[in-house]
Amino acid sequence: MAQDKGKDAVAPINVKLLLIGNSSVGKSSLLLRFSDEQWLPEDESSATIGVDFRVHKMEVKGRKVKLSIWDTAGQERFRTITSSYYRGAQGIILVYDVANRESFDALPRWYSELETYVSEAVVKIIVGNKVDKEFSRQVAYSEGQHFAQRMNSLFIEASAKTAVGVREAFQEVVERILDTPELWASPAATGRGASGKDRRQDGGMPGSINLSQPHDEVDGADGGCGC
Repeated sequence: MAQDKGKDAVAPINVKLLLIGNSSVGKSSLLLRFSDEQWLPEDESSATIGVDFRVHKMEVKGRKVKLSIWDTAGQERFRTITSSYYRGAQGIILVYDVANRESFDALPRWYSELETYVSEAVVKIIVGNKVDKEFSRQVAYSEGQHFAQRMNSLFIEASAKTAVGVREAFQEVVERILDTPELWASPAATGRGASGKDRRQDGGMPGSINLSQPHDEVDGADGGCGC
C-alpha cells in the first residue's frame, strides 16, 4: 500500500494546453520552437490542417508535468473541427502577431468562443508573437498587456524565430495551472465545461486522450508545422 502511495507521489501531472488564434500568427512555430527547439522560415512552412498534437514533459515548481499540446488551425473553415478539442483543456494560449493588427483585433472573437467551450477557471495567456518584426510592429506592448488585464489573462510577447519568451510563455501558463488545483486535482474538475455539465474524459471524442496511459506512440507523433 505504501509503495502505491509512493508511485502516486511521483506521478506526473497531466496538463492539456490548446493554442488558438488567427491563421499565420505563428501558433505552430511557437509549438515547434518549444517542443523541438526548431524554427521553420515562413516560406518553408504550411498552414495547419485541422489540429496537430504534441506531448512534452517538463518540470515546474518541482513537479513533473506531462503536457498534451493541441495546435489548432486558425482558418474559419476548420472551426467546426477544432471546437471539439476545447474539451478538457486546462490552459489556453491565445496567439496574435504583433505586426498584424487584424490578428489582435480578432482576440475578442476568440474569447467569445472560449466562453462557450471552457470554464472560467481555465488559465489563459495571450502571446504577442513575432517580436522579431519590431520594425513593422502594429500592436504596442502596452496595448496587448492592457487587453490581457481586462480579460483576466496572463500576457507575454515572444518570437518563435529567436526563441525569446517562448519557453516562458508555456512555463507561466503551467505554473498558473498548478496554482489552480481544481483544474488538475481530479478528473471531474478538468472535465467540467462552462455550462456546468460534467464532461467525462471517456476518450470517445477528439481531445479527450487519457494521458494517464503510456504515450510511447504519441510521443513520437509528428505535429506542429511551422506556420
